[in-house]
Amino acid sequence: MEYTKPYLSFEQQADKLIKRGMQCNRESLIEHLSDVGYYRLSGYWYIYRNPDSTFREGTTFESVWQDYVFDRQFRLIMLDAIERVEIYFRTQLAHALARETGAFGFMEPGNLPRLKDYEYQKFIKKCKEKQQQSREPFAVHFKETYGDTHDLPPYWVLVNMMDFGQMLTLYRGASVEIRNEISSAVGVSARVLDSWLRTLNTARNICAHHGRLWNRTLGTKPMIPRTDQWHEPFEVAPDKVFSVLTILSYLLEIVAPQTSWRSRLMALLSKRSNRNLERMGFEAGWNECPLWKKHLRTM
Repeated sequence: MEYTKPYLSFEQQADKLIKRGMQCNRESLIEHLSDVGYYRLSGYWYIYRNPDSTFREGTTFESVWQDYVFDRQFRLIMLDAIERVEIYFRTQLAHALARETGAFGFMEPGNLPRLKDYEYQKFIKKCKEKQQQSREPFAVHFKETYGDTHDLPPYWVLVNMMDFGQMLTLYRGASVEIRNEISSAVGVSARVLDSWLRTLNTARNICAHHGRLWNRTLGTKPMIPRTDQWHEPFEVAPDKVFSVLTILSYLLEIVAPQTSWRSRLMALLSKRSNRNLERMGFEAGWNECPLWKKHLRTM
């Protein structure tokens, strides 16, 4: 199908939205469209649209803008938690793999037995690219000091040059014993942790690229453990951001038990209506979920 939508100036975009029923100050709307963009903001006003693309009666741009600002703040809080979890698993992977296979064990394909040959070759190629591109002092020091002997640094340096996707590949490729060791330390199976890391990688990428997150349906669904605390008073829906927040809260209890993250999250969520929370996967009675209730009591 040929794309036929014409170019519209910011003024024309504003007039189009006003014609469809959006209530606003035209000059303010034009300013926001020029700052953020029609296409990016459209992800926030679609929930206010009728099937014929007009806006529901009473829809204001102020409401749309509040959703946008909330989502920006929400992404920052999400990234804060993901960073803590990511650094923890980088550290655990490097420690376990170096202990069992040596500082440069990744140079032998057999030490990452769960990767197919093409996956292993792609992994090593990307690691070398990261090494060459990195301007981090520790990477530059290694290249200048040991580059005549080693193409890549040892595990404990290498994991700090990887992106989240590479770390996930490293975990997936590790032996069953190492995967089980790392997953059991956080009280879940290796399969569940694998799915969690994939989901966190997806959420991290959305945040890093400033994508809409708050009411998004996740394409990558985490596995939900079978224990009761994940199913009371309702089953955590894996395709909503509530599942990601619950996973992060669970993991932070282990990797950063003194964090104020939950308090900051609750302060932000308190500004949202119940309807908006439902769109995120917060069902009625969510605060009675054992995974949350024990923390909410102390806030």
